[in-house]
Amino acid sequence: MLTEEIQKILSSARDTGWVLEPEAKRLFSMAGLDVPRFEWAHDQQEAARFARDIGYPLVAKVVSPKVIHKSDVRGVEVGVQDAKALSEAFSRLSKIEGCSGVLVEETVSGMELIIGAKIDYQFGPVILLGIGGTATEIYHDFSLRMAPLTSRDTESMVKCLKAHELLEGYRGKEPINLKELRRLLNKFSELVMTLEKEIESIDLNPVMCSSTRCVVADARIMLKR
Repeated sequence: MLTEEIQKILSSARDTGWVLEPEAKRLFSMAGLDVPRFEWAHDQQEAARFARDIGYPLVAKVVSPKVIHKSDVRGVEVGVQDAKALSEAFSRLSKIEGCSGVLVEETVSGMELIIGAKIDYQFGPVILLGIGGTATEIYHDFSLRMAPLTSRDTESMVKCLKAHELLEGYRGKEPINLKELRRLLNKFSELVMTLEKEIESIDLNPVMCSSTRCVVADARIMLKR
């Protein structure tokens, strides 16, 4: 169901054609997806206050309607260890074109996965699960299902990955929380069905999955033109 708050987020993004990351994460949180604790800081005082509340290390990212791919402009600082490093990161990121603040968030760890959706002109909403992060384009290890997903779909999507043994605990390594991954996939599927008429695609990359959580660490929502 499209709530009034979600409609406001989508409406405010019409001019740019995509939803800025802080607003995308706020939308995902309302839809029941796990996201890092974060602050959209518009000055260094806001960033420092948030850092004092949750502690270091932190991640800092530029927020700009001119920047879709933050890596292209060095728009991300990871492992921010203290107040001095945060101040320096904020200062540098603020100089990037169109900067409208800095997203400061907790550091999350785990195995990097990608979850995505595309509205196919023939099949409708299609959901993707794969190995994420920088390895996505190397391994091409992913599975696809048409939405809405069933419980059987989410289980088979995991099993169809060539690297599924890594998720389940390979050679004594701790497995990720597969129950949380399936829950996230189901919630994501519900959201995609709700937004079907509003979006072209959604990318959650990476989703950081550990033994306790599956957290949307980075996200992009592209709206229909």
